[in-house]
Amino acid sequence: MATMYVPHPDSATSTPVAGQTVICHECGLPVTVPLLISKQKAHCPRCSFHLTTYRDHAHQWVCALALTALFFFIASLPFEFLAFTVNGQSHQIALLNSVEILFAEDFAALGLIQAIAILVLPGTILLSVLYLTLPLQFGKSWPNSTWVARWVFRLLPWAMAEIFLIGTLVSLIKISSLADIDIGPSFYAYVLFTLSMTIMLVYLDQHQLSVALKINTKHHIKPLQRSSSIQTTWALLFTAILLYIPANFLPIMITTTLGQAQPSTIIGGVVVLWQMGSYPIALIIFVASVLVPVAKLVILCWLNLSVQQGHTAHHHERMILYRFTEFIGRWSMIDVFVVAILVSLIQLGNVMSIQPGYAALAFCGVVITTMFAAINFDTRLIWQQEVQAHE
Repeated sequence: MATMYVPHPDSATSTPVAGQTVICHECGLPVTVPLLISKQKAHCPRCSFHLTTYRDHAHQWVCALALTALFFFIASLPFEFLAFTVNGQSHQIALLNSVEILFAEDFAALGLIQAIAILVLPGTILLSVLYLTLPLQFGKSWPNSTWVARWVFRLLPWAMAEIFLIGTLVSLIKISSLADIDIGPSFYAYVLFTLSMTIMLVYLDQHQLSVALKINTKHHIKPLQRSSSIQTTWALLFTAILLYIPANFLPIMITTTLGQAQPSTIIGGVVVLWQMGSYPIALIIFVASVLVPVAKLVILCWLNLSVQQGHTAHHHERMILYRFTEFIGRWSMIDVFVVAILVSLIQLGNVMSIQPGYAALAFCGVVITTMFAAINFDTRLIWQQEVQAHE
């Protein structure tokens, strides 16, 4: 059994005491996490995976921040989010309107994905966190807390409020030279909601929550299934590669100005932004929509091939690459949200309007399938080879 104790630099030297034994999520090593004082961290001694950080009054902070985020989330729904004015004509949208417009434009799948990613999942996560942490303030827990806690952390990667917010800012910069943009009260409420939820997630620690709820996480570790993990990951990666082709060659959106339609691809949009002098935005879109998906596909293919062939070297380097792909993968949705905002906001008939192209759906499919591939890839296979090599 391994114990990892990391004292905070400002704290006095302490002796580790017996704590809860957990199974490292990334390498499968049983680790005894000692009782920690404020701001101390525990890492897996084999793969350096961050197991937990203890913070004083963390559950009170999580509860308060969740209530704050929920308040601003509700406030962001009924009021004007953005308004677009050109040649005396204007169009305003609320957050719910943006989803309705995508459905009206026969892109129900894109509208559904946006609704789930920026509304349904963030709201569900906030309510679930309150369900878990409110009773803790009174030393209690409600029924099914174990099941709710498990699903909160499964759903977190799919809640993309902060990515949507960045996508909105990018879309405003793209069209600021074409028309007047007004920011409504719902936009500011959504900014405050995103900020509150982000801070809440900093304090939300899976291990500390499990300890408070008396959840034995060892019972929820899925068995290692080598062939199933490898084959499913290959299937998802090949699907993503196939979707990436139309995502780059088909138009991602079609702009109609005075009756003239002009399709735009992902690369074409980057070129236009660069020619307009919006170099930072062009770089953001290029990195998020071109470099990140390609890098993620290449890295995941290499990782899956390495465990399939039984490589025993460079396991720490492979873990770093995996964590990199897991972190950056969801940010490729920026371009999808840019299209969704522009389609929702710019609807002025023949004067100016934007419709989504099929590349938006294909690219969204690339992001989703690569995220599933990263989740499905069992990193314990990397360390299984190392363990077998030393036996």
